[in-house]
Amino acid sequence: MVREKQIEESFIRKLTEQLKYVYRNDIHDRDSLVANFRQKFETLNRVKLSDSEFDRLLEEIINPDVFASSKRLRERNTFIREDGTPLQYMLVNIKDWCKNDYEIINQLRMNTDNSHHRYDVILLINGIPVVQVELKAYDVSPRRAMQQIVDYKNDPGNGYTKSLLCFIQLFIVSNQNNTYYFTNNNNQHFSFNADEQFLPVYRYATEQNTPINGLEAFSTAVLAKCELGKMISLYMILVASEQKLLIMRPYQIYAVKAIMDCVHENRGNGYIWHTTGSGKTLTSFKASTLMKDNPDIDKCLFVVDRKDLDRQTREEFNKFQENCVEENTNTEMLVRRMLSDDYADKVIVTTIQKLGIALDPKHKKNYQGRLKPLRNKRFVFIFDECHRSQFGYNHKAIKEFFPNSQLFGFTGTPIFERNSVQTQVDGEEKSYKTTTDIFEKQLHAYTITHAIDDNNVLRFHIDYFKPDGENQQPGDTITKRAIAEAILNRHDAATDSRRFNAIMATGSIDDAIEYYNLFKTIQQERQTKDSEYESLNISCIFSPPAEGNKDVQQIQEDLPQERFDNQKDPDKKKAELERIIDDYNQQYKTNHAIAEFDAYYQDIQGRIKSQMYSNKDLPHKDKIDITIVVDMLLTGFDSKYLNTLYVDKNLKWHGLIQAFSRTNRILNDTKPYGNILDFRSQEAAVDEAIALFSGEKTEEDPKRIWLVDPAPKVIEKYEEAITKLRTFMQSHGVACKPEEVGNLRGDEARAEFINRFKEVQRFRTQLEQYTDIQPDDKTKIESLLSEDTLRAFKGMYLDTARQLKKRREKKGGEPINPQIEDLDFEFVLFASAIIDYDYIMRLIARYTHRNTTQKRITKGQLIALVASSANLLEEKEDIVAYINSLDEINGKTEQEIKDGYELFKEEKYKNEITAIAAKYGLEFSALDAFVKEIIEREIFDGEKLGDLLTPLGLGWKARTQKELALMDDLVPLLKRLADGHEISGLSAYEN
Repeated sequence: MVREKQIEESFIRKLTEQLKYVYRNDIHDRDSLVANFRQKFETLNRVKLSDSEFDRLLEEIINPDVFASSKRLRERNTFIREDGTPLQYMLVNIKDWCKNDYEIINQLRMNTDNSHHRYDVILLINGIPVVQVELKAYDVSPRRAMQQIVDYKNDPGNGYTKSLLCFIQLFIVSNQNNTYYFTNNNNQHFSFNADEQFLPVYRYATEQNTPINGLEAFSTAVLAKCELGKMISLYMILVASEQKLLIMRPYQIYAVKAIMDCVHENRGNGYIWHTTGSGKTLTSFKASTLMKDNPDIDKCLFVVDRKDLDRQTREEFNKFQENCVEENTNTEMLVRRMLSDDYADKVIVTTIQKLGIALDPKHKKNYQGRLKPLRNKRFVFIFDECHRSQFGYNHKAIKEFFPNSQLFGFTGTPIFERNSVQTQVDGEEKSYKTTTDIFEKQLHAYTITHAIDDNNVLRFHIDYFKPDGENQQPGDTITKRAIAEAILNRHDAATDSRRFNAIMATGSIDDAIEYYNLFKTIQQERQTKDSEYESLNISCIFSPPAEGNKDVQQIQEDLPQERFDNQKDPDKKKAELERIIDDYNQQYKTNHAIAEFDAYYQDIQGRIKSQMYSNKDLPHKDKIDITIVVDMLLTGFDSKYLNTLYVDKNLKWHGLIQAFSRTNRILNDTKPYGNILDFRSQEAAVDEAIALFSGEKTEEDPKRIWLVDPAPKVIEKYEEAITKLRTFMQSHGVACKPEEVGNLRGDEARAEFINRFKEVQRFRTQLEQYTDIQPDDKTKIESLLSEDTLRAFKGMYLDTARQLKKRREKKGGEPINPQIEDLDFEFVLFASAIIDYDYIMRLIARYTHRNTTQKRITKGQLIALVASSANLLEEKEDIVAYINSLDEINGKTEQEIKDGYELFKEEKYKNEITAIAAKYGLEFSALDAFVKEIIEREIFDGEKLGDLLTPLGLGWKARTQKELALMDDLVPLLKRLADGHEISGLSAYEN
C-alpha cells in the first residue's frame, strides 16, 4: 500500500521538477519561516528593516481575522518606520502574481502557546504561506483531512491566529486519487457544525466539466505558478458584508474567461448555459467587475427582468463588494448613470423595463435623445435570464441604438427549436425563436447533469399519483378533494416530518383559491374528529389585479397565467386575495395588505427560508408548510429548506425544469433528493424535458442520472446494509441486537459498527421520504428492522459515537487509534425533525396526565426516544433525569411540564455551581457570574477566558494547577449551557 509519506514525496517532486517551485528543506519551524519571509519582503519592497522594525511589522500584519489578513495580502499597505517616514509596501507582487517567488515546504511544526501542530505541505508566495495541503493514504477519506484542518483551526492560540499562517487562502486535501479544495475563513464560516452543513468543498474540473480527481492532474491544472496566482487574485471573492472568502467553482471560472475573451477579441454575443442553482450571480458579478477595469469598455449593464430581481441582484452584488452597485429608483436615475463618467457608474444593475423606456424613441421624456452621445460607445449588456424579455422589441432597440454593444446572457434552460413558442411581444411577433438566434453562440455549458454528478444539486424523486383503488390512466382527471387529501396524508413523509416545506403549483388563480379553501375545510374536519391532529400551515399567493399599479404590472410581466386570469372577474379575485391575506395576518400576527403586495410576497419568501431554524428557535406556528402558487416562486426562488413540489398544473420544457428545480438545493444527508408529486400524469413531459436539457450526448439514459432509484431498489440496498450489519455483529460473537452493541470489544469494532449502522440509517432516511411506497413494501421495511429496534440502535449509535468522538478530541500525543481518527460520525442522520424539545415535553405531559384517555407512553419509551435523536444530544442527560424524577400521575399540563423542566435545570445548575465553588473555596456569586458571562458573551477563546478568571483570584498567566482543575470541572457544564454552540476554546482544558 502506498503510504502518506510516499504520496507527499511524489507531490513535492511534481511541484519542483515539473512546475518549478523551489523546495525549501531548510524551513521546518516558525523561526525559519519568518526569516524567509523577511528576506522576500525586503527584496520585493527594496528596503532594509532593523530588527525592531521587522518585529513591529510582523506584529502588525499577523492578524487572527482571516478576512482582514486576506485584504492585506491583496493591497498596498503603509508601515511607519522608526524615523517616522511611511513605507508603502506589498506582501506579494499584486500587479503581476506570476512574478512572485513560489516555494514549497513540508512537515512544518508550528508550536504556539496551546498547540503543537505539524502541517504536511505548504505553498509559499513571496514567503507568505497561502496554500496548505493535507495528504492521506489511499484508503482514508479526504474528509478526515478536512476535519483535521477544522480541528487544528479550532485549537486556541493555534498557528493560524499566531503566525504567518493567518494568510492561508486555500486548503487542499487529497489521498492521491480524490482531491478537494476549499477556502480559509474565520471560524463562524469554517466548521462542521451540528447540522453538518459543511463548509463549501470543491473538486476541480476541465472546461468540459470532467472532474480532475487525481492529485497530479489537479496540480497541473491549479497549482502551476501563474494559475495559482490567478486563482487567488482573480477568482477568489472577499464578501465584505459577511467578512468571508469565496472561491469560484471551475465552471464559473471558465464562463468568466469565455466572456472576457469574447469581449477582448470583440467576437459578438454569447450565452452561458449554467443550470439553476449553480451560482450565476457570482459568475456575472466577477465578469462585470473585471470589465470595470477593462479600458476598452465604456459601460457594463447587468439587466434583470423584474423589480424584485433588480433589488435581489443589487444586494447580491453589494454583498460581494460594498457599494459597487447603486440603486436605480427610476428611469431618470438610470439615464443619468449611463451618462455619468464616474468610475462607480461603470457597472449598473437595472431592469429590462427601465432600459426599454430609456431607449423608446416615442417616450414623452425623450430619454433616447439624451443618450445619443453614447451611441458609438462600447457597452456590454449581461442578461440574468436570456430567455425572458429579450426576444422582442427590447433586444432590437438595444442593438439598433448601441451598434458597438455586445450582449451576454445566462440561462439554466435555453430555448431551442423544440421548446420555442411563437408569441407576440408588445403587439409584434417575436423576431427570435431560440437563445442562439439572439445570442449567437454558446460560450460555456454546465447543465443539471453536470451539477448532479458534482453533488451541487440533488436528484429528483417523482411520484406520479394514482388514487388508491382506481385504475388511473394518463390524462384522467383527479378531483381536487382527492388531491388535497393525498397531500395532507403524504406531506409529513415527503418533508421528513415537516423538517422541510413545500410549494403547490396550480393551473389558475381560481384553482389556487379553491385549493386554499379545501385545505381549510379538510383540516377543520380532521381536527373535529381528532383533537390531536396537528394542522399544516398553508399560505397562498398570486398577484392581484394590476388596476394601473406599475409595481404589480412589473411583477406580472413574467407571470403569464396570472396576468391572463386577472382579466376575468378581477373584483372577485381581489376580494379572495384580501381574505387570504387576512388569514395570513391572523396566523402570523402581521399587518399586510394588497396595497403593499410586495411586502406580503417578501414575508412569504422569508418564512419559507426560515425553516432553517429549529422549532425551539422559531416555533412551528410561525413557519409555512405549504405555499399554494400559480406562477410565483416557480422561477428564481431558492431555499435549501424547500424539498417538495406538488403539481396540479400542466408543465412543459423549461417551465417544468424551472419548477422542479425549486426543490433540489443541497443541504445535508437529511435531504437526499427533491420530491415531486405530480397529479396530472405528466411522465411523458418529464421525459421530454430531461432529454432536452440533459446537455449530454451519451449512451446512458439521462433519467438514470436525474432521478433517484425507485423504492424497491432502495429497499434492496437497505436490506443489504442490514445484512452487512448482522454479519459484522455475528463475526464479533454478538447477536444483531441494540443491547449487544455495548459488548463489542475495542475501538476498531465500535468504529466498524458506526460505519455499518450509518449506512443502514442513510437508506432508511431515503425511504422515509418516499411518497409512493406500496403497502407490501412498508411491511417489508418494518420486518427488516422494526421502528422500536431501529430507535434502540440509533441510541446505541449516538452513545458509541459520543464516546469515540470524545476520545478523538483528546489533545496531545499521537493519534489514539487510526480507526477513530478516520471516522465520520454524521450525527445529522440521527437528528429527528419530529423528536424535538416540544415533542418530548408534549409526550411527557401525556405520560403524566391523570385523566388522559389516550394511549400512554412509558418512561422507558420516552427515554428511548430521547436517546435516539441527535438533536437532543446536549440535553439528553437533563431530560432523562427529569423524566425519572416525575411522579407517574401528577396531572400536569404541557406548559407546566416545560416550566418544571426549566426549574429542574436551574436547580441542577445551582447545585453544580455550589459544589464547584465549595471545592475551590470560591464565592457562589462570583463563580456564577463568571459562567454566565462566558455563555452570554460567547467567550470561548482561551486567553479571554483567562482574563475573566481574575475576579476569582486566579491568574491566567500562571496557568496554575488550581486554575486548570477548576476549568476541567467547568467544561462539561459550559458545554451543556452553550446549547450546542461550538466552544472549541475550552479544549485546552480537557484531559
